[in-house]
Amino acid sequence: MLFTRMAEFMNWEVDSSTCGGLKREKQLCASQRRYYSLCRRKSFAAFVASRRDGGPKEESASWSCCGQTFDEHSAVHKHVAGAHDAEIQQLAQATYERLLSQLEGEAETQQPNKHEAETADISAWIPDISRISEEQLKNGPGKVLLYYRYCAVEDPHVICAWQKALCEKLHLTGKVRVATEGVNGTVGGTDAATDVYIEAMRSQPLLRMDRQDFKASDGGAECFADLKVGVYKEIVPMGVDPDVISYQLAGVHLEPEEFHKEVEALVAEGDSCDDTVLLDCRNFYESKIGQFTQCLAPNIRKFSYFPDYIDQNLELFRDKKVLMYCTGGIRCERGSAYLRSKDVCKEVYQLKGGIHKYVERFPEGFYRGKLFVFDERYAISSNDDVISDCRYCGSPWDRYQLCSTQFCCQLVLSCPGCRRDGRTACCPTCQTKGRAQCEATPHHKEECECTDGRPRIPQDV
Repeated sequence: MLFTRMAEFMNWEVDSSTCGGLKREKQLCASQRRYYSLCRRKSFAAFVASRRDGGPKEESASWSCCGQTFDEHSAVHKHVAGAHDAEIQQLAQATYERLLSQLEGEAETQQPNKHEAETADISAWIPDISRISEEQLKNGPGKVLLYYRYCAVEDPHVICAWQKALCEKLHLTGKVRVATEGVNGTVGGTDAATDVYIEAMRSQPLLRMDRQDFKASDGGAECFADLKVGVYKEIVPMGVDPDVISYQLAGVHLEPEEFHKEVEALVAEGDSCDDTVLLDCRNFYESKIGQFTQCLAPNIRKFSYFPDYIDQNLELFRDKKVLMYCTGGIRCERGSAYLRSKDVCKEVYQLKGGIHKYVERFPEGFYRGKLFVFDERYAISSNDDVISDCRYCGSPWDRYQLCSTQFCCQLVLSCPGCRRDGRTACCPTCQTKGRAQCEATPHHKEECECTDGRPRIPQDV
């Protein structure tokens, strides 16, 4: 039964110190490496399933290969890594080449739009910055901006090209997602550069943005490794077609003052309140270090699991008033629309501007702890509360760092004392692999071997 489940998840991992396949991965660019790693895991799982006692369709608790029978996962893992790496690598290469062919075919269908972007005249949307020196654009105090705008975008590749040119001209770093449903971004740069960026965005006739649409915090270009601008299906990855569940179905927007009063009433009633749910739309590692008092925080690892969480817990929201919140408001737009589509709630409200705008108005309000942000700062704060603890010793701690294992990108809460003792990994499995060889070694987006034990909704992903 164990091996059937493992094969279905296709999450078998091979120790990086013994894999010839790792050499192949290092020769690839970041995106190719992710694809190759996925193909390798699939090939490993397929190999395991093909050698199981009784054939792939029988649920056997043992596994035979090379005249030996194994009953333990670790023994199977070690045998395959040591004796069959060449076969796994060959299977992975064939799977990888098929995947690349499929992706190339999909890219060709989008090429006409990209050609339009290359020929479109976007110069009118690029502001004149001759009055600002390169020094002002590159050096000095800075900010990180968070924003989104839902609107109909006929040519997302054109908007994408404009964003890329604009950000490069202003020396901004960060991430911008463009789709037919709008644009979503978080960028960092100097005060001069971000001020020009805001004005350029406000001047774009398609977006029609206001200054209040931008949430700012202390930071700068150094908060991001680089600039990433791309065209996507959704501007926030919920995994539901925007044409099926549109942001236009979102709940009622509440200003921070209105939301504060609602939460105040909820907290005053305490456990006796059974007609209102304060719902956190973020992921578990975000809510772990900061949340609203008396909230319901789903144990999900990605926002794309949020719809499944709603589907599995509809009774929690039946005939209730739901108050939703997230970092900047964008996840609530689609999340509230999805919840409303289930037609079980009495009312659905959402915090306009998200936690960012709330803590600007109420720094000592009902949101306690840190606010997780998706850049190299990991968190910002408006109050001194620490609501989370060290992963190892349990002492109060809320500053995330990346797992020290070379190819793991999980975040870990490890206090200074535990870090001095060498406890710098996200889990015991990763800890046994040791620290990364070099602090400058880039972390690649790989699932570590403890991923199966991490929260995920639905449980049968």
